[in-house]
Amino acid sequence: MIDLHSHTNASDGTLSPTQLIALAQQQKLEALAITDHDTFEGYDDALPLAQAAGLDLVCGIEVSTRFRAKSVHLLGYFLNGNPSEDFRTWLLLLQESRRERNKEMVVKLNAMGIGIKLAEVEMLGRSITGRPHFARAMVQQGYCKTTEEAFKTYLGEGARAYVERREIMLPDAIALVRESGGVPVLAHPIRLGKEDRTIEEKWISEIADAGLLGLEVFHSDHAPADVERYQRYTRKLQLAPTGGSDYHGDNKPDIQLGEGRKKNLNIPFAVLQNLRDSFPNQ
Repeated sequence: MIDLHSHTNASDGTLSPTQLIALAQQQKLEALAITDHDTFEGYDDALPLAQAAGLDLVCGIEVSTRFRAKSVHLLGYFLNGNPSEDFRTWLLLLQESRRERNKEMVVKLNAMGIGIKLAEVEMLGRSITGRPHFARAMVQQGYCKTTEEAFKTYLGEGARAYVERREIMLPDAIALVRESGGVPVLAHPIRLGKEDRTIEEKWISEIADAGLLGLEVFHSDHAPADVERYQRYTRKLQLAPTGGSDYHGDNKPDIQLGEGRKKNLNIPFAVLQNLRDSFPNQ
């Protein structure tokens, strides 16, 4: 069993790299990808621990992009574990963009009488601070009872304190990943939100035409019918199927590493082997 989508506390997960590697061993995973948002810090810290444990650790990243005026997440897998220095430098620009957005959210929240300070939120977020850390701070300070309430009322897309992030266009992000030796994969396609499956397929086909190499078929949010449909898309569009739980620790307590939500995942090592066989130079 493998898991190619997980997050540490270097971004918006709650487990340290050490704890995540220990959990992967406990779950008897054969391979794990750390796909933190906008940073390789969690992967870099975890690599020697994984090597010592005999765990196959895949270098990954997750970035927010813009496609047809919608925020779409892109996964990048660096199967040789060596993303270029230019790509790492670009991630620093993404981190600065994220911080500017956070400043704007603090201003909005303060205007609503919520006395959140950016420094307090950044203490929870370490190198990468995002909305989950705002939600945790708001719960800790008594402004909301749960993180779910914080998102619904203030932080979620379209909510009162939401600030749209300045995101790179999806085709440009795909090109950057490929130029840096990575394999670009569309994350959790169910979140495209297209109930009309004809439109969903059209969107994914357009993204494939932009240079996409893989599709996240297996995910905690995907029902069996979704998995079957996305497998069909991979065959039709010649995309490599991938999958992972999207594990965030306590920030998403209903999702378990390797197992997904209500044990809806059991991804075989063959999925990773196929990815490597399909892109031996990436």
